[in-house]
Amino acid sequence: MQGLLYQEDSFGIFLLVTLVLGGAGAWLSGRAIARTWRPWWMVLPAMLLFGFAVRFIHFALFEGTLMSPWYYAVDTTVVTAVALAAFRSTRRRQMIRQYGFLIIPAERDA
Repeated sequence: MQGLLYQEDSFGIFLLVTLVLGGAGAWLSGRAIARTWRPWWMVLPAMLLFGFAVRFIHFALFEGTLMSPWYYAVDTTVVTAVALAAFRSTRRRQMIRQYGFLIIPAERDA
């Protein structure tokens, strides 16, 4: 698995930086984009930039390669997936709150 998903010596570093730190930031970014009623595709350019930030943290703290296209793609894919999940979750709650009267009561709890 090392070399395919992460470059560091430990899988824990990948989990900490990409999934915990990057995922938390991506979740907040996806939620912010949804809360301002922007379209879903606005998440993509934001996460392309955010992928560079995650890659920089790997470089600055754990001596990873900064300009590595493969690991940038891995980090960006992970944070994009998290941000899109946050966008979808937030938008679902917005729609239920805003247009809840249009939903059949049995569907509302699903």
